Amino acid sequence: MTLRFLQKWHGAGNDFLVDVLDYGTAAWWTAERVREACDRHRGVGADGVVVAEVGAEGHGGHEVIMSLFNADGSRAEMSGNGIRCLAAGVRRVTRGRWTELDVVTDAGLRTVAFDREDPTWAAVAMGEVEMLTAPAGAFGAARVGNPHVVAWDDEDASLADLEARAATLASAFGGANVEFVRLIGDDRVALRVFERGVGWTLACGTGSCAVAAVLRAQGHVGDRVVVANPGGELEVTLQGRSARLRGPVAFVGNVEWSAR
Repeated sequence: MTLRFLQKWHGAGNDFLVDVLDYGTAAWWTAERVREACDRHRGVGADGVVVAEVGAEGHGGHEVIMSLFNADGSRAEMSGNGIRCLAAGVRRVTRGRWTELDVVTDAGLRTVAFDREDPTWAAVAMGEVEMLTAPAGAFGAARVGNPHVVAWDDEDASLADLEARAATLASAFGGANVEFVRLIGDDRVALRVFERGVGWTLACGTGSCAVAAVLRAQGHVGDRVVVANPGGELEVTLQGRSARLRGPVAFVGNVEWSAR
């Protein structure tokens, strides 16, 4: 058995195990280990694992590479909530005083900026939102590092029916996050999300950006959108084709995990 010292964080209920490592050591995290750690009955429990490989001093304090894994052990390109949790975990381990951190992700370089007045909130420059062709049964699709399908919510449908619908919609891209959306006010929307490799989650940062961009393109919302996720609100600001995501990040605890 190998003892692993991890941190657990969440962003609007979207929870992650954060492991801060030296460069070149992320390969320790195999798909099997990710599944075991994320198991909510036999492991620690989380929607995913974010690994921060920390190297030489760089912009904002440290240069960091992020490896992101879904709960089923599959690799993911990007997570708006996960990257905020990762940055907070790095700052906690390194006792950093910086407020900005550049992070290299599978979707490109992203910058996390903590609120100076309230460091429990942070914003992420999420890059460009790429519009995709929506499959039948959806009204939009977009890529925010990872692919998303956006469909209107049916509050009368059972979770089983929504899951079956999500599986069909996601198959158009060989796997995607599926957001079920309702308009609830001026520039305010609510979503439920069934995530690729995870299932139902309490929040999705990239999904919130995808929903905001798709709805703006169709004239339903403006450039700033409040997205009510089941676990809390996230704020999306759109400028041209680029998105900025702002939301909470909360420390849950330190974890001593016995890995095989």
